[in-house]
Amino acid sequence: MQNTTEVSVVISGAAGQGIQAVEQLLAGIVKDSDLYVFATKEYMSRVRGGNNSTTLRISCKPVYANIDRIDLLLVLNENAIERHRWRMTTSTIVLGEEKFVKDETNHVVVEFSKIAESFGNRIYANSVATGVLAGIMELNIDALKKNIEQYFVKKGNEVINANVSAALKGYELGRKLGLKLELKKCEEVRKKNLLNGSMAVALGAVAGGCNFVSSYPMSPSTAVFTELAKMSKTHGILVEQAEDEIAAANMVIAAWYAGARGLVTTSGGGFALMCEAISLAGMIETPIVVHLGQRPGPATGLPTRTEQADLNLVLYAGHGEFPRVIYAPGSIEEAYELTAKAFNVADKFQIPVFVLTDQYLLDSYYLVDDLPKMDIERHIVKTDANYRRYTVTEDGISPRGIPGYGEGLVRVDSDEHDEFGHITESSSVRKTMVEKRLRKMNKIIQEALPPKLSGPKDYEVLIVSWGSTYLIVEEALQSFLNHKIAHLHFSQVYPIHPSAKEYLEKAKRVIFIEQNATGQFANLVQQTFLIDTSERILKYDGYAYSVEQIAKAIRERLGV
Repeated sequence: MQNTTEVSVVISGAAGQGIQAVEQLLAGIVKDSDLYVFATKEYMSRVRGGNNSTTLRISCKPVYANIDRIDLLLVLNENAIERHRWRMTTSTIVLGEEKFVKDETNHVVVEFSKIAESFGNRIYANSVATGVLAGIMELNIDALKKNIEQYFVKKGNEVINANVSAALKGYELGRKLGLKLELKKCEEVRKKNLLNGSMAVALGAVAGGCNFVSSYPMSPSTAVFTELAKMSKTHGILVEQAEDEIAAANMVIAAWYAGARGLVTTSGGGFALMCEAISLAGMIETPIVVHLGQRPGPATGLPTRTEQADLNLVLYAGHGEFPRVIYAPGSIEEAYELTAKAFNVADKFQIPVFVLTDQYLLDSYYLVDDLPKMDIERHIVKTDANYRRYTVTEDGISPRGIPGYGEGLVRVDSDEHDEFGHITESSSVRKTMVEKRLRKMNKIIQEALPPKLSGPKDYEVLIVSWGSTYLIVEEALQSFLNHKIAHLHFSQVYPIHPSAKEYLEKAKRVIFIEQNATGQFANLVQQTFLIDTSERILKYDGYAYSVEQIAKAIRERLGV
């Protein structure tokens, strides 16, 4: 192997063989060995069998995006090689038991199961595999031991010692295979943190003052719920696994009404059941923060895959007309920052705010700097005896009181109501209240996040993306530095900042990149600015874009 600046490793095997354990262990070992790492997984919707895989990019330089290329393919079952054949090159080296790899030109036999059984159980094969990969790349042996000890800390000393011994045997073997691959170390890595998107969303919620979370588990959003549950005692978060999605959403609305800051985390199919609750929040002007981890639909769809097809769902969810904000983080850092921001925006404008992620972003790891402290902006007033919950104001934002804080009664009702919260059927009051609620949009648009432009200022071609494709597109465009191609990325997809129109109109050619079949964001941009958004690169097979796929698609479109 000649590449000494970066190596792409894929571990592939059946569900139940510990593929995700290898990913977490190896990512931690790489980081503790002063190297950069990006890791992402793809897995089938089954508990046992099939074939799952994880990809790790290991480098002496920062890496943030998914790629197709495989340098080392470690296989743990018979289906792994054929499933990844399209990603393999003539330089790909395949490691595995003889029965799996014997027909490959570049193969190295490693009898993982036999080695594991020598330590008492073939279940230790994933620790052997971790050790072999660490040995090939000459990663820090102390980091290997530390990460395995931490990973199995709840299993007891016997299990810890067996896994450490199996990994060390693998490490010794890896160094003897003749595949020595020593990457240049980077001391700055020591100051960084290894996070995935789910952790970032959960930490963002904590930073935003979240003290209540409710959910009915649904992949890929469940990890956000479990991360918050882990932090519940240290950060004072009440955690409720509701009986269904309807209850989960209504509980969060009730929590905000009572003065808490609540989050509901779900996926598309679960959110479909929450639409009535979103409409309730819109009518009673009570904040709600919704995290929606996208996966392919309709219906059950592909429960463990990725897509960007729920933008329309959150944009139009809930009957009637009322304001909302939709964020779509483009990175792990933004997943943290925008989740925290969502709480302040929901509180200030008394509206639903959505954080729209997807399986790819939630399940991907890379190294980040220390996350910034986020300010918590509270917008609760102490009420007096004459308090009117829905006071008509110039900007549409009424002072929000909560029960028990002051002398006033805080009346809310899902029927149309007057300023005091009393039910009304007056046509004039109805008109006033509709206009009051919608007036908030003026200030919401003023405070919207502008899109980020990267690349040459004198661009002729503008690539437009939103959400999790950001860093993949950024790396893909490194292949076009001699062309006048720029990248415009949106982390807030509704309402769209007015400055976007100028960027779009300046380009001779605009190409939208999305992971859905209809170009949902392109349609929204066209509707908002009345400009042509017909040129689109779309992917909707359930798998994340790779750097190579986007670069190839752009090259074909532009003929360069």
